Amino acid sequence: MSSPTAILLVHCPDQPGLVRCVADFIYENGGNIVHLDQHTDAEAGVFFMRVEWQLEGFRIPREDLGRVFQYVAEARKMKWSLHFSDEKHRLALFVSKEPHCLYDLLARADSGELGAEISLVVSNHEILRPIVERMDIPFHYLPVTPANKADQETQQMSLLAQHQIHTVVLARYMQILSDTFATAYRNRIINIHHSFLPAFPGARPYHSAHRRGVKIIGATSHYVTADLDEGPIIEQDIIRVTHRQSVEDLVRLGKDLEKIVLARAVLGHVRHKVLPYDNKTVVFV
Repeated sequence: MSSPTAILLVHCPDQPGLVRCVADFIYENGGNIVHLDQHTDAEAGVFFMRVEWQLEGFRIPREDLGRVFQYVAEARKMKWSLHFSDEKHRLALFVSKEPHCLYDLLARADSGELGAEISLVVSNHEILRPIVERMDIPFHYLPVTPANKADQETQQMSLLAQHQIHTVVLARYMQILSDTFATAYRNRIINIHHSFLPAFPGARPYHSAHRRGVKIIGATSHYVTADLDEGPIIEQDIIRVTHRQSVEDLVRLGKDLEKIVLARAVLGHVRHKVLPYDNKTVVFV
């Protein structure tokens, strides 16, 4: 967009006139809608919508927009969030030893494709420091043990606050976050992992899957919750494999898939196209 836009995410009990209600609010205040997508969960009776409009010529100042829209929202029992396209979205990447997701996100951010700033990288190992520092991004080494886990999480959350981080991306960070951490950043921590769970748990899932002769490998990206690997799913994909592929082939293909799926999830989140609801997500196109 050549000019900034406002992005409104809404969900509420389904009822007649919801699209018109929001569209009229925008039209009557001089707004021009550039994107509108909606979905109704008929089983749950819930309406979802994402609408984006140009701020140029809009009569309500952006600092007052939320306050004014609240009157519309209350009448329809809407839950909503408001965003602006020119706001800088600040990411923190958490990593361990695997570099593939880190490399991919750094490249996408550097090229402008990601539409977000990677403000810092946190790791429980030193091995990826040179990659990060070549990009002039702060790297914080915070090793985690059972004895110091709580203290290190306090330090991590302090860093996130200092850098005004909007979203944390676990780019193959091999540590389990506490319930306190997950709750503090509800729907703002994105994880990536292979999709062999729960069939092939443990440290060598590709070896176990290869022994069983799997025909599909996959990757899943989701929001982190207190329930391990059970948060709302944002993005998934698969690759078909055959008996000809070795374990090393499966690992390589799995890594390729992980970085693509994670990038899609982060991009959708940064563009405010993901609306979590009841441990699921509505992902607008």
